[in-house]
Parts: sequence; C-alpha cells; structure tokens
Amino acid sequence: MDQQAGPKRGADSLLRTLHERPQIPLTNWLRAPAHVHYKAFRMADPPSQRPGSRAEFQSLLETLKIPAETMVLRDTFGYGVKDARNGDRLIILWQAHTEYYNYQLWHLPSPERHDIAFGPLTFPEYRFPGTVLGTEVCRLDMILTTEALPSRDYLRSLLPGPMLYGSRILDEHTSVIASFTPDDHGRERYWVTAGSSRSDPSHLKDIVDAIVRIETYYHLVLMQKPLFSAAIDQVYKFEQVHLKQREIITDHIGHADSQTLQRWLNSLTQDLLKTNRMAGKLHFELSASVPYDKIVHSTLASLTEKPLESYRPLSDYVLSGITGVAEGYQQLLKRIDTLRNGFEGSISIIRTRVNLIVEAQNLTLLKSVDQTTKSQVLLQHTVEGLSVIVIAYYMSGLAGYIFKGLSEMGWLANHNLASAIFVPVAIALAFVVTTFSRKYLHKKLAGEQPAAKAEKQEE
Repeated sequence: MDQQAGPKRGADSLLRTLHERPQIPLTNWLRAPAHVHYKAFRMADPPSQRPGSRAEFQSLLETLKIPAETMVLRDTFGYGVKDARNGDRLIILWQAHTEYYNYQLWHLPSPERHDIAFGPLTFPEYRFPGTVLGTEVCRLDMILTTEALPSRDYLRSLLPGPMLYGSRILDEHTSVIASFTPDDHGRERYWVTAGSSRSDPSHLKDIVDAIVRIETYYHLVLMQKPLFSAAIDQVYKFEQVHLKQREIITDHIGHADSQTLQRWLNSLTQDLLKTNRMAGKLHFELSASVPYDKIVHSTLASLTEKPLESYRPLSDYVLSGITGVAEGYQQLLKRIDTLRNGFEGSISIIRTRVNLIVEAQNLTLLKSVDQTTKSQVLLQHTVEGLSVIVIAYYMSGLAGYIFKGLSEMGWLANHNLASAIFVPVAIALAFVVTTFSRKYLHKKLAGEQPAAKAEKQEE
C-alpha cells in the first residue's frame, strides 16, 4: 500500500511542478508607468554556477530587506517585492535557464509620481551587487508608460544611436521604440507605450518578456561570432593541409615503405586529434544557435508586428543581424565533420596499406617456413634411413660375436655364414624398431595436445 502511494505522490508532485506558474502573482503588483532594467549573464559552467546565481539572488533579497511575505525563491526562479515609504515599489525577478540567468528589475513610482526617466533606478537605497557570475549577454533599460507616443524628435533626444526603430505590437495601442545602441551605461533603451486601455499588469509583463526574450537570444547567437571567425580560418588551414597530404599520399602510397607510412600515420593522427578537439569545443558552443534563432523568429511572429509611421520596423534590425548566422554556424560544424571524416579515411587507407605489407611479409615468412619444413622432413627421412643402417650394423656386429662364440663351442659349424645370413634379419629388425618408435611418439604427442587444450578451457 505504501509502495503504491510513494510513486503516486511523486507523480502528483511532478504534475504540480509542470503546471505551476509561479510568476502569475507578480501581476498583482505590476502597474504603469514603470522603469525596468534587465540583465542577462551567460554561465561558463551552468551546473555549478546555476546554484551560485540563486545564492546571489538570495543575497540581493537580504541586502534590500525584502519582506518574507512578498518573496518567492525556487531552484530556478524567484522574485521579491518591496514598497518604500514614499509609495514607490521595487520588484526583482530572477530566473536561471539552461545556459544563462537573468534579472528583471521593476521600479514602479508611486501613483502620484510620473517622472520616470532612463538611467539608474531611483528606488530608495537600491543597489545591484557588483559581482556577478558569467559573461554579460545584454543590458536593457525600458520605460513603460500609458501616455500617447511622444514625438520623434523627443524620442530622438532620449535614445542614442544613428537610427530609430519602432513598431506596433500585440495590438493597435501598444508601440515600442528602440535604437539598439547602448547608452553610457551599456544599456539599450526601449520606450514602450502600452495605451491607457491596455495597461493591465499581464499585458505589461507580456511586452517586457517578449522584448527581453528577443534581445537575450539575439545576443546569445551573435556572441559566438568571434569564435566562429577564428574557427573559419583554422578550418581553412586544416583543409589546405589535408588536401596536400591527400595528394602526396595518393601519388606515393603505391611504393611507400613502412617508415614513410608510419610518418604519414603519425602526422594524420595528430591532425585528427586537433580537429576532434576543435570540433568538440565548437559543437559545445554553437550547437544551441539553431534553437535560439528559432526562438527569436517565433517571438517576433507572436508580436504580430505592424509598421509605425516614420520608423523602421524592429524586426528589420533584429533579422538583419542574425539572418544566416545560425546556418553559418551549422555549415562550419558540417565542414569540420567532413574534415574529420577525411582524416579518418586517409588513416584507414594507410592502415590498410600497412596491413597488406605485413600480410605480404607473413606470406614470405610462411613460404620460407614451408621450405624449411620440407627440408627438415627430407633430412628426417634420411636420418631415419641411416638409423636403420646403423642399428642393423650394430645388431649384426653383436650377432657376429654370438655366432663366433657358438662356433668355438662347437654348436655352430660356420659363424661367418651365420653372420652373413643374419644381416638381412638385422636390417628388418632395425626397420621394425624405428617404425614402432616413430608411431609411439606420434601417438603420445597427439594425446598430450587435447589434454593441454582441455586444461586451458577449464582455466
């Protein structure tokens, strides 16, 4: 009963986690106008730095003295809300993703105040921690207001950069203006007019989430361009080297000796190891570019962007920056895989050539052994023949002594005649003894070999 209840409780916990939406309570505290800062940091070692980012956020909550009743802290998500005495409100949102973590910092002035401006957050006693984990991806500075869109000249004075981009998003009342140029604090500025009829908190959160999603993944895709450019040159050099090596091998492999083949193998193996190391690093850094690119495109599509008079669309800038970049990364990875396969193919060919040389040497050695074996067999037959003669000679000699003694005793009339008659008998006896000894030894050796094999199998 308890065993069945355990998995059921685990499944219920998983379902609650999957369907949980911990950010929803935030909408109870949001309002416009608002001043929003966004910061994203790419982690070099996510498994170890993700818990560190959580500890960093927790330390920030303690430093700002966020009340426990307006605080939520999970493994990869958390937020805190604090109201100042003057009516201002500060909302800090932290979230850790697979490769990066980010902060959304909302400063909501009191309802009596409407004087918000780009720059540092003016919430009383606010300060952001000076030490952060990872590499900075992007910084954003956003003003959200319900008032009508200001004039182009006014926005021109607020947003740095040579050109302004603007579009209507989500509906006819929401407009976003940006220049995509960092200010003196390294932040890109966004002016968002939500419209008085659509200033509900969930709408404000959707706008900010869409903007930060586009900016974050846009920068994550482009952050790898320096690595990509350096790898392009390196891959080109490897391709040229491999092309020359392949030409040399093709021209000389037919008559190359073992030392030359060994030298080629060593050189190609070193190049293959370097290529594998480079491929591993690039796959780790660039493999996520395709899903990131899709996130940017799908988010832009979800905004249902519409043109805004006298402004270039926001998508013009975003798409012009990342179009073809992710595809270029993947083409580079394919080139590296092709180069690696080329090195492996050349190494395989050389090894095949080495194997053929070794097999030829083995055949020559086998022929030599075969000739030696035949010579040994002939020599053995010769020795056996001589052995028969020697044995017969000694037997005849011994028999001669016997016949001579018998003749002296008067038992044998002519010992010389008896010795002559015994010679063929001695030869026959020597041949029988030699043949029997050879068969006995062969039988004994044949019996010892199966016994040795059986002992090895038992071991």
